[in-house]
Amino acid sequence: MDVTVIGGGVSGLGAALTLARRGHDVTVIERDHTPMPMSADEAFDWDRRGAPQVRHSHAFLGRLRQLLLSDHPDIYADLLAEGATEIRFGDDLPPEMTDFEPQPDDDELVMLACRRTTFEWVVRRTAVAEGRVALRTGVAVDGLLAAPLDTAGTARPVVTGVRLSDGTEILTDLVVIASGRRAAVAEWMDAIGSPALVEQAEDTGIVYFSRFYRLLDGMDHPPRSGVIGGDLGYLKYGVFVGDNRTFSVTLAVPSDDTELRRRLGDAAAFDCAAQELVATAPWFDGRAEPLSPTVYVMAGLLNRWRDYVVDGEPLVERLIPVGDAVLCTNPLYGRGCSTAFWAAHLLADALDAHPADVVAAAIEYDGALRSEIQPWYRASVEQDGEARRVAASLLAGADPDSDADDPRTFMRGVFRDGLLPSLRTDAVVLRAFMRSFNLLATPDALAKDPDVTARILAVWQDRANRSPALALGPRHRDDFVELLPA
Repeated sequence: MDVTVIGGGVSGLGAALTLARRGHDVTVIERDHTPMPMSADEAFDWDRRGAPQVRHSHAFLGRLRQLLLSDHPDIYADLLAEGATEIRFGDDLPPEMTDFEPQPDDDELVMLACRRTTFEWVVRRTAVAEGRVALRTGVAVDGLLAAPLDTAGTARPVVTGVRLSDGTEILTDLVVIASGRRAAVAEWMDAIGSPALVEQAEDTGIVYFSRFYRLLDGMDHPPRSGVIGGDLGYLKYGVFVGDNRTFSVTLAVPSDDTELRRRLGDAAAFDCAAQELVATAPWFDGRAEPLSPTVYVMAGLLNRWRDYVVDGEPLVERLIPVGDAVLCTNPLYGRGCSTAFWAAHLLADALDAHPADVVAAAIEYDGALRSEIQPWYRASVEQDGEARRVAASLLAGADPDSDADDPRTFMRGVFRDGLLPSLRTDAVVLRAFMRSFNLLATPDALAKDPDVTARILAVWQDRANRSPALALGPRHRDDFVELLPA
């Protein structure tokens, strides 16, 4: 088929390249004018106004790596050649873990350490060189073209192409929406007579601050056998290794905490905060320098799921979404790029299964999204709902665990005094956790494994016989605020 992909980010490029390698001809429309960089560092300076998340921390999880190895080994090799590195399960284990024995499937538990801009640059370079992918940048899509309803032969609109902001019209067999979380797809569908797009959305309740750094000549990363992040209730944070001796730190604070939001946007306050947090402090001992003077900020972050197929029928024919156009989750969990590539492959599989019936392919693709990826959306909604409750309580000066009869208090205790210490001492628990974290097991796989849950509960029940866990930062929000520059 002739396929038009709206959006040239990770989801759009992943869909374009995967479809091209299955035999389709693809045109990618990207509204940002982004000439091809010549290096990873040039890519970091891309003007990507349509994708502000590119200069925030990203995780490239085991699920994504497996897709690259199986379908795009050339991309994986190029990423390593351009400075990305592998983070393998079994390396840099906590010193308390003495029972680790490698297992055959540990080879799947490998993450890729890379900046989002480097990843997107390498994928775009490969897609353009593929031969079946044409990339058009610097022009936006203004709307969809569709056959008139009275001549389409169906009760729903049939998309025939796209209309660009310069007046150009492109006719195509299939339109793939990959234009991100801000896409005007609902308005485009309404304009061609589609039923209203069905959407579930909840605010994640956080604002996201990130800053990037590079190790100085002669310096190396600190030991990575300790924790790489933490959740203090009033603040979540993590450190992410990138390509070419870079790394980033992300701090996430509740949307309602105007004081922390105001302060952490300042570079000096951001670095000061990182120096007070256990997981990030070792990176701020003079071994690195900032890549830019800017602290990058993102707000308005949603968990969102859109239904393009309702009651077993697509709302519009020949229009299929991938990436944030169908699914957004809290970026703090690092799943966005991996689920976008995953969805692109599910789409290609559905089109392979129904090469002459795009409606059947859309229905099969929708079913695959719901069974394979939607559980991660639900998990994100549940986790963020609890995080908002805790953050609101702390901001009000209350104790979120004051009600001992509340099941949430029990679960927080098991997480704090059972799961977290188990991850540093029990290889079985750590392996199960990392398989879920890397999207290689379902979100509830750890809780449904009786051996793993028994190990976690045994550690929790022994909590009175061990020293309290090391605090991952100041325990009280007000103490943390006092440490920051005014």
